[in-house]
Order: sequence, then structure tokens, then C-alpha cells
Amino acid sequence: MSCRLCGSSRLRSVLDLGATPPCELFLTADALDRPEVTYPLHLRLCEDCLLLQIPALILPEETFVDYAYYSSFSDSWVEHARTFVDAAIQRLGLDESSSVVEVASNDGYLLQHVVSAGIPCLGIEPSVNVGEAARERGVPTLTTFLDEAVAEQVRAERGPASLVVANNVYAHVPDLLGFTRALRTLTADDGWVSIEVHHALNLVALGQFDTVYHEHFQYYTVLSISRALATAGLTVVDVDLLSTHGGSIRVWAQPSQIAGPPTQAVVDALAQEEQAGLHTVEGYLDLEPRSQAVRQELLRFLLDAKADGLRVVGYGAPGKGNTLLNYCGIRSDLLEYTVDRNPYKHGRFTPGTRIPIHAPERIAADRPDVVLVLPWNLETEIAEQLAHVHEWGGQIVVPLPTVHRAGTRTEVLS
Repeated sequence: MSCRLCGSSRLRSVLDLGATPPCELFLTADALDRPEVTYPLHLRLCEDCLLLQIPALILPEETFVDYAYYSSFSDSWVEHARTFVDAAIQRLGLDESSSVVEVASNDGYLLQHVVSAGIPCLGIEPSVNVGEAARERGVPTLTTFLDEAVAEQVRAERGPASLVVANNVYAHVPDLLGFTRALRTLTADDGWVSIEVHHALNLVALGQFDTVYHEHFQYYTVLSISRALATAGLTVVDVDLLSTHGGSIRVWAQPSQIAGPPTQAVVDALAQEEQAGLHTVEGYLDLEPRSQAVRQELLRFLLDAKADGLRVVGYGAPGKGNTLLNYCGIRSDLLEYTVDRNPYKHGRFTPGTRIPIHAPERIAADRPDVVLVLPWNLETEIAEQLAHVHEWGGQIVVPLPTVHRAGTRTEVLS
């Protein structure tokens, strides 16, 4: 394995999560007696350019053609997208003469707001099923993976884009350099690129090991994403620190020939990363012990709940939840089942751990003692959805950054 950004062979192990199946390959009942293929999940750091990355063992074509994740099932994420669109229109002066392209546009959760504003747009989405959902919303969607040839075709047919949006996809591309060149091809010479990714600062500082899974090939700091974008002539000029996904960054980049100096927000974010030690190799070496501590704390809580005769179920079946379940070795003896708002997952089982997945209504019917929130990054939204659990004295428990009751950061001991 060599670094997919700089080509260096100096890759340092910083987190070994063992071997797990792909996190979105949910099992049907008739698959339970068949074997599952697992792949190493091993995070490494390039000692030269400081890009965090895993080997590309599962290609996007194996994951995203028929995809289980629909963005619109999260109300807060749709609202996050609406707020972004409204702000981008004001910031960039977008109107009916502009053009917006979103890469990995999923089910139209974001571009539906662009359509409503009367701004021409296009989604580029490889998954057939979620792309069709976007078209049903009235969002023009091209079903394909973005590469340099597709970018050239889109630019030739539609012209350059005033704004190219790439939310939570820049981690999903094994051909990092080619994908970055494709982003530049889509963008007008005076246009903008906006990219949101999980911030590796939070991954390392808080032991957020469950954000590592096979769909995510690399993990970014402001420093490393700036280096990646620079390979295609894009310069980061601003950054927003976001609370989404347990802590994300939204970088704003422009073609280097017209980009101005970085804002104070960029300077401050780089300083924060440097202070956390993430501009040297040594700053990443605490990730594994922190992750092990989170695992041990969660297992102690679940084992104590089992010993006390408490009934524990889950809420959500996200990709990150499957990393958590597999790394911790949690199965249906400790987590009886989980529920999810996505009907695609109902009647299926989590990969590897084979925990059954039901509709959310099952919780009210069963009245469990504890509901463990697997998409902990949506704590506030889900706590509101599960408020009725308190009616029978149930607990809503969140596993990260430490095991705590929803709405608090106090540790749950029993």
C-alpha cells in the first residue's frame, strides 16, 4: 500500500479494528446460514503528507450501485442542507443564471432546495435506487460515478458550475487525485467548490473509531484536505466548523489562480489542529488506546445491564453503528434488536453481528429498559423522536464520546 495522495510508502498504523464485513450489506433472513466475507479495517497515517487512510479493499462500484442509505430519513440532515443552500445563495449571489452541481447527491435531500429556488442544478449519484428517489422529487440526476471523463461531459453539455457541492463523498473515493481533478473540471474558473467531511481532529481526540469503515478511504484535517485539493489547482480560502457527524469541516475552495488569501477561520483551524498535535505523526498515536477505552466502557455498561436483567435494544442501523457493533463484539445477547426509519432495512440483519432490524414502532410495543442510539451524531434529533421512552421509565443511552444518557454528558453506570 502506498499513500493515495503523495505516493509515499511510509504508512504508520494508528488504528486496527480487525476484520469486518462491508457496513451497508445488510443480511436477509435466508442469508443467515451462509458465510460473510470480511475485510481488514486498518487505519494508517502517511508519515509524509499526514493523510489518514485505509486500503481500498472494497471499490465504490461494489457498494453504491444499490445503496441502503437515504439522506432524507434524517430530518436534521435535510434541514442542515436547506440552511446551507440558503446561505450559499446569499454568499455567492446565485440565481437563475447560475449552475449548481452536487456530487453524490443521494436522494435529492439538498438539491431539492436549489430546485425550489429556481436555480439550474444537476445531481451526480451512482446509486440507482436513491437516484431514482431524487428524480421523483424533481431533482435532475445523472446516475453514474464522477470521474474525469464524466466531468468533461457534464461541463461540455451544461457549462461550468458556479458551485460544486461534495458533501460526505470526498472520503469515499479511492482515486483521490482523479476525483479532485474532476471537481476542478466541473467548476467555473471563477466558481466555488464546497466540501463537507468528518473532521479527523474529532476522530483522533474523541476516539470516534466508528467513523472508520470500508466506504471511507481517507479522513481529513484542514491541512490534509488543503494538500489534496491543491493537486488539482484548488485552494482552500475558508472553512466552517460544523457539529454534524460528530464534528465536521466545510471547506470552501476556488481555482488557485483567482483564490484570495485564506480567511482567519482557516488560520484558526490549522492552529487548532497543530495544537492538538495533528501536524506531526505523534499526535495520532493515542487514537487506538482511546478507541479501546470507549469499547471497554460500552461493553461494561451492556454486560452490567444484562446481569441486572435489563432489556436493551438499539435505535438506528447506520454504517458507523456496524463498525461499533463488530469492533465491540456486540450481538443479540447484549442488544436484542435495533430499529430504523428506513423500510429497506426492516426484516434484515446487521452485517457481521446479525442483529435483527425492525420498524421504530417496535420500541413502543416492547417498552424496553434501555435504547442504545447507534447514530450518536444525531443525538438531539433522536432523543426527541424517542421522548416517549421516558413514559415507562426507559433510558435513552448514547455510546460516544462516553456512555451517557441522551441530553447529558454524564456517564451511565447502571
